[in-house]
Amino acid sequence: MKFVILATLAAVALAAPKPDYTKAAARSALDSSEEIGILRQDLVMEDDGRYNLDVETANGIFVSQSGTPEGPDNSVVKSGSFSWTAPDGTPVVVTFVADENGYQPQSDVLPVAPEFPHPIPQFVLEQIEKARQEDAARARGDFSSEEDSYRPPASYRAP
Repeated sequence: MKFVILATLAAVALAAPKPDYTKAAARSALDSSEEIGILRQDLVMEDDGRYNLDVETANGIFVSQSGTPEGPDNSVVKSGSFSWTAPDGTPVVVTFVADENGYQPQSDVLPVAPEFPHPIPQFVLEQIEKARQEDAARARGDFSSEEDSYRPPASYRAP
C-alpha cells in the first residue's frame, strides 16, 4: 500500500508543469528595455583581412576598433577604444590592444594593482630582521631567546 501511495505521489510530481524562469526573465527584460538607435555604423573590410569598425549609438556609446592579420600564424591583432557614460555620470573611456600578449585594456576607471615593489610596512621589515637574526643565531648554535631554549638531542639535528 505504501508503495502505491509513493508511486502515485511521484507520478503527480513528475506530471506537474515546470515554470520556465528563462522566458519570464527575458520577457521582463524586454518589457523594461528601450530601443536605442544606431547613429553611425561604419565597417570596412579589406581583402587582406584588415578591417575598421566605428559604431555610435543614440545613448552615447561609441566603439572604434581596427584589426590586421599581423599576429602569429596570421592571427588578427586588434586595437581600439570604446566609451560610454556610467549611470553616475562618470565618462568611461577604455582603449585596448589585443595581440599575442592577450587583451590589454587601459582606462582610468579600471582597478590598478599596487606598484611593485610596493612599500613594505616597518613592522614587516622588523619581523624580517628578527627572523634573520634568529636564523644566524641558530646557525652559530647560539640559542639565547626563550623560544629557542629547547635544543633537540644531537641525533635529531641536521649535520
